[in-house]
Amino acid sequence: MTVSASDNEPQASIDNKLESDWFNVGGNNLKLVHRPSERLQALFNLIESADHSLKLFFYMFEGDDVGRSVLDALIAACRRDVRVELMVDSFGSNGAPKGFFDLFELAGGRFAIFSPRFSTSYFVRNHQKMIIADNSRAIIGGFNIANQYFDRHSQDENSENDETSWADLGVIIDGPEVAKLGRYYEKLSYWVQNNNGHIRSLQKMVRQWDAGDGDFRWLLGGPSNRLSRWAWAIKRDLENGSRLDLVSAYFSPGQGLLRRIARLSKRGGKNRLILAGKTDNAATIGASRLLYGYLLKRGADIYEYQPKRLHMKLVIIDNVVYIGSANFDLRSLFINVEMMVRINNKDFAEHARQLVDNMCDEALPISKELHKSRKGLLNRLRWTLSYFVVNILDYTVTRRINFGVKK
Repeated sequence: MTVSASDNEPQASIDNKLESDWFNVGGNNLKLVHRPSERLQALFNLIESADHSLKLFFYMFEGDDVGRSVLDALIAACRRDVRVELMVDSFGSNGAPKGFFDLFELAGGRFAIFSPRFSTSYFVRNHQKMIIADNSRAIIGGFNIANQYFDRHSQDENSENDETSWADLGVIIDGPEVAKLGRYYEKLSYWVQNNNGHIRSLQKMVRQWDAGDGDFRWLLGGPSNRLSRWAWAIKRDLENGSRLDLVSAYFSPGQGLLRRIARLSKRGGKNRLILAGKTDNAATIGASRLLYGYLLKRGADIYEYQPKRLHMKLVIIDNVVYIGSANFDLRSLFINVEMMVRINNKDFAEHARQLVDNMCDEALPISKELHKSRKGLLNRLRWTLSYFVVNILDYTVTRRINFGVKK
């Protein structure tokens, strides 16, 4: 399927340059895909090129135009004898109409829902987004399967309205490391098929996951009474790093990680954070703004992204790049099941920083004066309530609770 570019995509020529570059890390070819049309085309290319198997997990899989097109492509793959398995999260994908996946199953696809009923893991959400073809090629990132992640609009929607579109990011990975992601998917599939809802076996899987120690690591996060591989890695890199570039849709870390960001500045390093200026979940903006004062006093540069809603998850610390499904909040760090890839490569890190540079040009710098003008007593109360709520409840719940926070 060929996907045409949207005329109103910002920074199109710059993004074309960014997305024309491939990088080789340890025998794995990597390519960032930022523009919505590029991400969607990459998704269809992966589905249509699969010879033997397709493995997909998405937190959200909607029954809209994009959802129907992707499901049709998966059904077509089943009909050419590709083994296709799709798993979705019960919270994130509850917007799909009843029976939406029936034709996929009739075509031979294997379909399952993460924690479909009340259980000990009910408040643990599987927030991952991934597609794996033939255990050799994959795309992971922050985007779900829904119109708003690809600047696509139904006939009853305003196609010129970026207020309903998300800025997001994915990475294409082609190489031997994808086989390890495929093995992880099989472990997750076994849990969903046999232990779905059993929190202790899920915790055991997260705890025993071996990310390795090379320049390319798959970092699994999830419910645990100790730091997950993802949380431990980001903690250690912040402790040793001298430069942080972070783009995060939802930013509400705990005090431990917040102090490590501040210490990086104290050591003479540089912190640059691009956070959401627009969202459908105002409570997450309030939670982030509660932390601005602490970071601004310690030399951090903070920006709020303006062109559209921000949904990206990108962290660059020195020569290390993290991309995947996890936000920089307590829920993603310690509760939700998340997968992040950690890539240690100077050229790739510099390449990813070009994207951050471009986004800064379209973002609102947050000065101490601007922050002070916002933080009246009532707003501070709203921000505090938001911080505690978004770190406890699932995002699909908190978007309905904004405490009057202005986006």
